[in-house]
Amino acid sequence: MHLVRHPLVLRPLFSTLSVARRPTLFLLGHGRCLTSLPCPHRFVGRSFLADAKLVEDAKSDRVGFFAEEGVSWQSLGISDHISRALAGVSLQTPSAVQAASIPHILSGSDVVVAAETGSGKTHSYLVPLIQNLCGNFDLEINGAKGIAEPDKMSLVLCPNVMLCEQIVQMANCIVNDMGKPLMKVASVCGQRGWPVAQPQLIVSTPAALLNYLFAFEPEERRRGSFVRNVKVVVFDEADLLLCGSFQNKVIQIINMFRFDEKVLSKMQSSENSIKDSSQNSSEHFESEYEEELHLVGEQDDTSENDSADHKSCEPCTDKDEPAVKDWRRVRKSYIRSKQYIFVAATLPGNGKKTAGGLLRRMFPEAIWLSGNYLHRHNPSLELRWIQVNTDTQIDALLDAVRSCCNKKLGSFNDDVYRTMVFTNTVASAESVAKILHMSEIECTSYHSESSLEERTRNLIDFRYKGGILVCTDAAARGLDIPNVSHVIQAEFASSAVDFLHRIGRTARAGRSGIVTSLYTDSNRDLVAAVRQAMKTDQPVESAFSRKRSFRNKIKKLGRSRAEVAPNCNSMT
Repeated sequence: MHLVRHPLVLRPLFSTLSVARRPTLFLLGHGRCLTSLPCPHRFVGRSFLADAKLVEDAKSDRVGFFAEEGVSWQSLGISDHISRALAGVSLQTPSAVQAASIPHILSGSDVVVAAETGSGKTHSYLVPLIQNLCGNFDLEINGAKGIAEPDKMSLVLCPNVMLCEQIVQMANCIVNDMGKPLMKVASVCGQRGWPVAQPQLIVSTPAALLNYLFAFEPEERRRGSFVRNVKVVVFDEADLLLCGSFQNKVIQIINMFRFDEKVLSKMQSSENSIKDSSQNSSEHFESEYEEELHLVGEQDDTSENDSADHKSCEPCTDKDEPAVKDWRRVRKSYIRSKQYIFVAATLPGNGKKTAGGLLRRMFPEAIWLSGNYLHRHNPSLELRWIQVNTDTQIDALLDAVRSCCNKKLGSFNDDVYRTMVFTNTVASAESVAKILHMSEIECTSYHSESSLEERTRNLIDFRYKGGILVCTDAAARGLDIPNVSHVIQAEFASSAVDFLHRIGRTARAGRSGIVTSLYTDSNRDLVAAVRQAMKTDQPVESAFSRKRSFRNKIKKLGRSRAEVAPNCNSMT
């Protein structure tokens, strides 16, 4: 991936912040903003339901976020006791994205949910997962215990540990009338190992999952039962998981589950025993996985037209090579036994190697659902553009930060304001933090070079005390901070995807927000392209590619003009 980088000329950071630990409280919201967090003592013991009135009061100003009038959890197929549990965490009404996606997920179809940040995507798959796993419980008869279908599991894959932990806490906060979580959830990532007792939902990163299934247990005892028991696989931040360093691991996981579908289908058709099928799966999985992964790689080099007319479905004709069937054709003749759900806030589809193009080839029958403002300007955002140079950028940054310090916005404390300041590099983030400290403006930092403990502590401090969080794009995905009123780009984003995720930290769940973007002459053309896309209500991704830097496009355009100019002069 080529990125345009215009380093901010800032002073280096010489000191860091130290934040004390605090007691634990749950923070919740309509999207991803639910996690187990330390908080100041004055918040301990506060009820979740205290925010229900705030949600209802704000609902009139967030018409585009919620589903149409008359749509309820029950009308979407969610049972009464799960609906009560959702109301208990201030989710009385489904969002528009949740209303569109939940019926398809409950039907068992493969689903791709591509919707703008803050639209409620996490609950759009968590709620139907809970319904499928424990929605048939009769709490009054079974005494709130329920009897789950044995060995039935779901898997959620995420790109990082922080997002995994947030999803686990979001699921754990949906509780029954006795205060117990409706679903048994466990994370397999970071310092957490494989759960002793089998959960109903496992949340993991691709690398951690493969390590526990292959590297840590070569005997395959865990692997065979796990692959067979998983019925639903969710890929959160799917566009990130299907590119770069994640791609090979994710494709390996997909092929692993698809091969199990084939084995199970063959077993059902030939009436072989489960034992014989399991042994057959163990013996032949590795070779078939290699063939399928190799074939997927080859498809990246074929045209989309070839993919559409199934030219690549023909077996290999080289006598020296084994005949390899395309898994897409083979899969059609097998009985489906697993469901695949892909969720993303950005899903570029221009080009056969993009995440969207890959999904359309791998899952041609999947149902695609898009948000109203996917890749587009959210009308609840107020955008401010400030061109700066090396002499004015620091003053402009300080003015932008100070302009938001008097904002009073927050669900837990009306005096809390939250501002996120984004930079492109860790060095720039440290420099910005140092400048703010020297100007007597308190802030905390969040970037990839900080320890996980430090990032967690600073994020907790920002959630509850508010203030200013200086961060890189490590904070642009998945982390849902409630009521961020202002996002400042101290350095303009390097790609359309990063830009969309940054501005998506504010104006979430239909609320309003402000984005101030500082840009230099070196990325003036980039900003002009983004602004033009927003002005004409075109997808921002059309302004520049994720795979190639915008600067390269400008250079290519400049060369084309230079080639045309001599011809024009000769004609005159």
